[in-house]
Amino acid sequence: MSDWQLGIDIGGTFTDVVASNPATGEIRSGKVPSHYDDPITALVGAIGAVGLKWEEVDDLTHGTTMVTNAIVENRIDRVALISTLGFGDTIAIGRVRRKHIYHMDRLPKQPPLVPAERRFEVAERVDHTGAVVTPLTEAEIARVVVDVKASGVRAVAVCLLHGYRNPVHELQLGEALREVVDHVCLSHEISPEIREYERSNTTILSAAVIGRVDGYLRRIDEQKPDASNLTFFHSSGGMAATPIIAQQPLLLAMSGPAAGVSATVATMKTLGIERALTFDMGGTTTDCCLVLDGRAEISSDRELGERRIRMPMVSVHSIGAGGGSIARIDQGVMQVGPRSAGAQPGPACYGRGGTEPTISDANILLGYLAPGKVLGNAITLDRGLAEAAVKPIAQEVGVSVEDAASGILQVAHSNMARALNKVTVERGIDGRDCTLIAYGGGGPMHAAFVARHYGIRNVVCPAYSSSYSALGCVASQMSLSQQRTVNMSSDQWDADTIARIRAELEQAVTEPMQAAGKAAEDCRIGEVALLRYRGQSHEVPVADPLLDDPKALGRQFMAMHETLFGFATDEEWELSAIRTTAEDSRQKIIAAPGQEEAAAGAPATRSCHFPGTGSVDTPVLERAALCAGEVQEGPAIVEDEWSTIVIPPGDRFHADSHGHVHIEVREE
Repeated sequence: MSDWQLGIDIGGTFTDVVASNPATGEIRSGKVPSHYDDPITALVGAIGAVGLKWEEVDDLTHGTTMVTNAIVENRIDRVALISTLGFGDTIAIGRVRRKHIYHMDRLPKQPPLVPAERRFEVAERVDHTGAVVTPLTEAEIARVVVDVKASGVRAVAVCLLHGYRNPVHELQLGEALREVVDHVCLSHEISPEIREYERSNTTILSAAVIGRVDGYLRRIDEQKPDASNLTFFHSSGGMAATPIIAQQPLLLAMSGPAAGVSATVATMKTLGIERALTFDMGGTTTDCCLVLDGRAEISSDRELGERRIRMPMVSVHSIGAGGGSIARIDQGVMQVGPRSAGAQPGPACYGRGGTEPTISDANILLGYLAPGKVLGNAITLDRGLAEAAVKPIAQEVGVSVEDAASGILQVAHSNMARALNKVTVERGIDGRDCTLIAYGGGGPMHAAFVARHYGIRNVVCPAYSSSYSALGCVASQMSLSQQRTVNMSSDQWDADTIARIRAELEQAVTEPMQAAGKAAEDCRIGEVALLRYRGQSHEVPVADPLLDDPKALGRQFMAMHETLFGFATDEEWELSAIRTTAEDSRQKIIAAPGQEEAAAGAPATRSCHFPGTGSVDTPVLERAALCAGEVQEGPAIVEDEWSTIVIPPGDRFHADSHGHVHIEVREE
């Protein structure tokens, strides 16, 4: 074994890898095509892309979109659901909301995850305090086990009314069901919280993907050298050992975007940035997240594949605006996304059979991407194919191909700016005060345009921006979070109950980490209280809450409510839930990204088309050749092997000693 630490992020189009050797200070990066049906091949290929064999890797942290893609594309296993008598239709009723209010011709919402014939009810009842009202009998257990076995499913979700308060009946059912199915997911283990509908969906989706994740983990274990340590980056912003992922597969949802946010936190500390917005543009989506004072916002209520779920995740907002997003004219109006060309066939310029115009095709027509550029040692960009794809749109609206391409990007940039609003203005934050951290395959190419549209003045394109999520994986620390419902009013405070819940949560998050080899003294505990006024639907998160002093906690809540909503009152409030996180407190040493050696070669130019300016002969610079601290003025194209940075006319830019490129965006 050597000292190599690897981070690998398997995306929809490419698999990114960053390798760090703290002993020598060496850092390597690479990119290979993803294999949709065989991610193990992409994993092994990524290790080889940085000149290593798996036997040489000491630690490997892996991020993947496998779970997210399976749910979004509805490639999930058939499962059964067991619920309390009379509550089997909860997942069909949902929140009684239409997704499309004014389109009566469309389905009001997604069909339930489990059809009626696989929903089984049991006669039992636990009330909201956890007291057993109707005991679960052996006869009921035997009956439902027979029904589940007859359904032919391999996994079952158990979600009983108030099971988060008292799991005794869920545990009884789980023990019996494991005799007849491969996988059993119990709601009090997956999502021990109120909101029956969201808790049911979360437990069902866990059961629906657990077989896929289990098979993947087994295949990795068969190929992985015994001495190489493997962990997975999870959706709440840290890494977890394989046994934890095997029990809670939804932890892998959003793991790639969360890893990029983790890398952003590290970059902010290096550069002394207090407020930042992440701008992660890949092949299918653009992901945005707000990071304040070195902390990414964590949200419990999320949608995954238009399914409501409830579990702690980094609050990343995604829109369908990636390099493969397809442009079209709809009733005379330009539309871009959310439909995507994906990895197969991909944008027309990839030469893999795609014929519809995409954002990537627009970029190559405007000169931002170099014709003939090779991506991932597999894809050569073809300008002729891009022109053929965009030409029908240009003819339909009566403009040149370049103007049509410019229009495609302007629509995409407007969509991206609205996504930034979602994570700032709608949460009481003025995003114009933030620094835009741009990464992913397309982020640095579009960041200056989006920043100007939004009103942001500072953009940072970090080192290894194309493989930034992989960098976040390799720099991550082991952590685990769990959230539990409390529902305690400030005028009925019970200190003993609070102390018991906090102790149970701490045990729940530290025991798995200790089982993975972490010493108890190395587990740093952090807490977040979720509070609300009586009658409010959603909670306000308060970090580092003073749970031992309810009056001080109330003052913390009022201050945060004032910050977010502009007002606060002295009326009674309630503690809805507590979120506890255990994190490895030991500092992880990795090789720091830095300025690469200057690349040889004479400066080049190519014609680029900029909105409001037209075609301009634009210098094309090698990123590695930029001198730290030397300020230059756009227009310019800055390239490395994997990514492209576009600096429009009038903007200023420079590289720093860490290899990050800073752009000072001029006012509109």
